[in-house]
Amino acid sequence: SQQGDMELQRFRAVMLASLRSLLPQDWSSTHETAWVWLWESIEQRLRAEVGKPASHERALEGFIVGLTEGEKGQLRQGLFQRFLAVAPQGQNFFKQSTTRLHFIADRVVEMTLEMYRQPQKMVEDMSALGLRHVAYGIPTDL
Repeated sequence: SQQGDMELQRFRAVMLASLRSLLPQDWSSTHETAWVWLWESIEQRLRAEVGKPASHERALEGFIVGLTEGEKGQLRQGLFQRFLAVAPQGQNFFKQSTTRLHFIADRVVEMTLEMYRQPQKMVEDMSALGLRHVAYGIPTDL
């Protein structure tokens, strides 16, 4: 859309101006060329995805709704296996009951769908969740 094009152009201008002001001694035409190339690559990918979130949302919802109880169990198990493979120290913070762990895994799945439906609310919810984890003493790299 015309509005989206304008926002991407403004973002590019603001991004480059910010980088120039943050790195006045180090900034060069080489930096400028590299960042312009990076932004053009990102912009191209963004433009290719415009209009697709609605179809992604429908596909994800269909997937989630179609899961059997057995498949939900496999999804939960796979979710925690992948998490612990990436962050093994995370197991020190999951001392809840199986029921609670199932609730957490189910919420993760629900939240993926909510990101499509209410992205601004999800930013707030995820920020609040992150702050709660910090308050509980959970390392931020988990």
